[in-house]
Amino acid sequence: MNDPTYALGLEGRVGGDIDDFVNLLKNPFRQQAKSASIWAALAVSVSFTVLTTIFFSVLRPHHQSLYAPRLKHADEKHAPPPIGKKPWAWVTPLWKTSEANLVSQIGMDATIFLRFVRMCRNIFLVLMIIGICILAPIHWTQSEAAKESGEDGDSWPLKLTPLKTQGSFIWSQVVVAYLFNFTIAFFLWYNYKKVVALRRAYFESDEYQNSLHARTLMLFDIPKQGTSDEGIARIIDQVAPNSSFARTVVARNVKDLPDLISQHEHAVRKLEKVLAKYLKNPNQLPPGRPTCNPSKKDRARDTYVKGQKLDAIEYYTQRIRQLELQIQSVRSSVDRRSTQPYGFASYAEISEAHNIAYLCRNKKPHGTTIKLAPRPNDLIWKNMPLTPAARSRSKWFNGFWITLLTIFWIVPNALIAIFLVDLSNLATFWKGFGESYNGNPKVWGVVQGILSPAIMSLVYLVLPMIFRRLQIRAGDKTKTGRDRHVLGKLFAFFVFNNLVVFTVFSVIWSFVDGVITLVKNNNLDTWTAIVQADLAKSILTSLCTNSAFWVTYLLQRQLGAAIDLAQLWPLAEAFFLKKFSSPTPRELIELTAPPPFDYSSYYNYFLFYAAVTLCYSGIQPLVIPATALYFSIDYWLKKYLLLYRFVTKTESGGLFWRVLFNRFIFSAILANFVVLLTTWCQSGGEWMNRIPFWTSIPLPLFMIGFKIYCAKTFDLKLQFYSTTIINRHPESGGTQKEDRQRGERLASRFGHPALYKKLITPMVHQKAQNLLPAVYTGRLTDGRDGGADDLATISGYSDMFALSNMQGGKPGKAAGGIPGFEYVSENHMDFEFFKNRAEFGEDHGGGEIYGRQGDIMRPGTPGSMGEGSDAGSRSQSPSAGPRTTRRSVGNALDTSYQAYRPDQGDVGIGRNHSPLYTQDNGSLTGLVSNAAAPPTGGFDQYSYRHGSMDRSTPTPSVTPGGRVMPSRTQSPGPSVGALGGGPHGYSGLAQTEFSDHDNGDAPQYDYFRGGKGRKPPGQGW
Repeated sequence: MNDPTYALGLEGRVGGDIDDFVNLLKNPFRQQAKSASIWAALAVSVSFTVLTTIFFSVLRPHHQSLYAPRLKHADEKHAPPPIGKKPWAWVTPLWKTSEANLVSQIGMDATIFLRFVRMCRNIFLVLMIIGICILAPIHWTQSEAAKESGEDGDSWPLKLTPLKTQGSFIWSQVVVAYLFNFTIAFFLWYNYKKVVALRRAYFESDEYQNSLHARTLMLFDIPKQGTSDEGIARIIDQVAPNSSFARTVVARNVKDLPDLISQHEHAVRKLEKVLAKYLKNPNQLPPGRPTCNPSKKDRARDTYVKGQKLDAIEYYTQRIRQLELQIQSVRSSVDRRSTQPYGFASYAEISEAHNIAYLCRNKKPHGTTIKLAPRPNDLIWKNMPLTPAARSRSKWFNGFWITLLTIFWIVPNALIAIFLVDLSNLATFWKGFGESYNGNPKVWGVVQGILSPAIMSLVYLVLPMIFRRLQIRAGDKTKTGRDRHVLGKLFAFFVFNNLVVFTVFSVIWSFVDGVITLVKNNNLDTWTAIVQADLAKSILTSLCTNSAFWVTYLLQRQLGAAIDLAQLWPLAEAFFLKKFSSPTPRELIELTAPPPFDYSSYYNYFLFYAAVTLCYSGIQPLVIPATALYFSIDYWLKKYLLLYRFVTKTESGGLFWRVLFNRFIFSAILANFVVLLTTWCQSGGEWMNRIPFWTSIPLPLFMIGFKIYCAKTFDLKLQFYSTTIINRHPESGGTQKEDRQRGERLASRFGHPALYKKLITPMVHQKAQNLLPAVYTGRLTDGRDGGADDLATISGYSDMFALSNMQGGKPGKAAGGIPGFEYVSENHMDFEFFKNRAEFGEDHGGGEIYGRQGDIMRPGTPGSMGEGSDAGSRSQSPSAGPRTTRRSVGNALDTSYQAYRPDQGDVGIGRNHSPLYTQDNGSLTGLVSNAAAPPTGGFDQYSYRHGSMDRSTPTPSVTPGGRVMPSRTQSPGPSVGALGGGPHGYSGLAQTEFSDHDNGDAPQYDYFRGGKGRKPPGQGW
């Protein structure tokens, strides 16, 4: 090893490898322009798409739960058109379903998505005609002329680039660029008008007109002295002093309830998994019981022996029990005096709420931001109390981590560009592979056309998940707003790393190396060396040489569309889960549910494809038909998936459109800079004589002006139902209402879900029901579905009487089983039986498409507003046997607060699972289930103006549910505005409307329009 000749040989080999690597960095695309790669990508793309479509058509009629779950689960209003059993029967409904029907069937977000895909298809079909008919012939003839003059011939893909286009022929770039910009602007303008029309029709729809969020304002960053119901009214009055009264509510501090509920759900799922694995074969149990480590969030973690495993079944059942008691304790101790700096204000008219939001769009009275309220299930509750400073810090750290990720991604991105885009580069360094590559160049050329785009696509599948996790910490208040921000950041990342860096990193490296060489060898100064290196020409050459890769990349997009249609990944996942794992009943139920559609990821991919195509449309016309083919096919495939397979997890009403519009404008501007680069390099002559370049300068300015025009013309119509200010008399709002308002029950849905969210129950397969007592020694006398004897002691509800569960078919005999578990039979492990339960429905469409209304206000008895009472739901939930119920009988001496008490419905082993949290005890359910209502018509004994609370002689009354509601003279119960409102939202909003036969005036909130203030100066509002 000390031989000097060996050391010299090793040094020479290392030095040669370094030189080769440096040369690769200068030009990694030197072998990319091969026709074999393009033809291979086209052949594989088309053939795989056709085969996958045939595969889907054959399997679809026999696997409806996988390929058409919406057809099975959606109610009549949201159900897609029926499909026949023939293999190609799915094509006809796609052709016949119009956009007007799509809005009611799949929602506004999905309809806007399909319109955007259709717009992209139409844009690139028109651009394809222009580019192929004008640019391709000119580039080809110029390349052939250069070849005849003695220059080296290029491969046919390079002949379609403007590398050899000179002189007057470069004007074709200018003409085509203007035609492209006008085409893009026309389609964007036309579709913007259509989207506005869709939004206006959405505003007028019954669903929107009857929803509470449509006429509710959301206020955040409220100052400390304004964190009260009265303070919210005063803040709004600063902007709209003549508005009618608003039913206001300020948020309450829910302490650590959300975290406790999350831990409870995690423990339940862990217990289900342990039991599913342990009881997989009831006839032959494993020799040892399952073990686990204590949870890191368990307060008693330090009491266990360090490093010692615990019995998993015993630990998780004890953990669930402790968490349930903690949750019950915290819920009962929520202090309605501890407020949060955000709240809501609801109006009788949608137009008035929108008018006030329009007035407040550029104003912050007392530092408070006032916006239209989103849907209740759209709110990210943990971010609502954040202060502006905390949100700024979160956004800064989020931006810092994204910037760091973007920078660090440059290195693997460069390696992908060097070795995967061109396999000959890999053959240079890997001698074994090099022998195979040199022996079969055409075969590896085909592999290169398929493998490199596929691997690049797989690498970037993980990025949306990373960005979504980062964006959660950025302080967004709504889920749909977070998705729009994820889309914006993903698009910026893709354009920078996948387009800009991927394209020009080799040019920059080569440019710097060339400048250094010129300075050293020719003794030139740095500026002269930079001028002679001609950076602009180097960038243009790089764009032309790697354009063939983007043709193959865009052709490969068909593979993803076909895989989406065939649902190959969910199919494989379900197969392996059932065959090689021990799935829990909950997992099997979730497998049959319609999955949510990932709008931000799909939009990002489509925008990125559009950006690549627009940037390379003047460089390589072949990218345009590749993209046009993709959008033409994918439009129909995505239309099927949105109609029959996917659901919108959280509906935004089409608010993605402006984000899409702005990114498309940015892509067009970026493409215009490529045109400027091309005309500058290929015009020739002095810089003042490069007329094609100067005539192209207005192109980016035109697109910027077009964007400003559309924003001024359409944005307000897109966002607000009405912007016309109607002056109202301050006292007129409570009495002048439409007749339809009299029959509505304005139950709010903006209470924190931690106050009323039902705790999930461990699900066990029915086949393990008889075996469970032998392996389970936990709580046998209590639980969420415990017997009636434990109801009073465990739940603490002494004013309710409950009957015991009885066995189905055996009158008089109490039901057996282990309390605290829910048994699910094999034929009930389907989403159809659980779709109206929040624990399943909230992640799969929110329940509205299954017939369970969200924040829709509708006439009916209080019981009709409860979960699971909708007409379209099934009569029972799956259980070990026939559904058993436990009747609740009201006590005549009930002393709990009953301004409005919804019918609790069944509290047996059904949708409600348990008597816990479903009955009232005065202190708890005033905040959780039976929200306080403001004074309604006929309550003239309440004099808010003079601060008095004198009552007339109390008289008992009977609620619509049949309860006796005695009047109370000692405890008035929760005050107006106590947050919670049970499953129906925040209190402080009227639960019932006044009627014509009520005595006295309608309720009036006169917080500030007369009389003395309620509090001394300096003690808030």
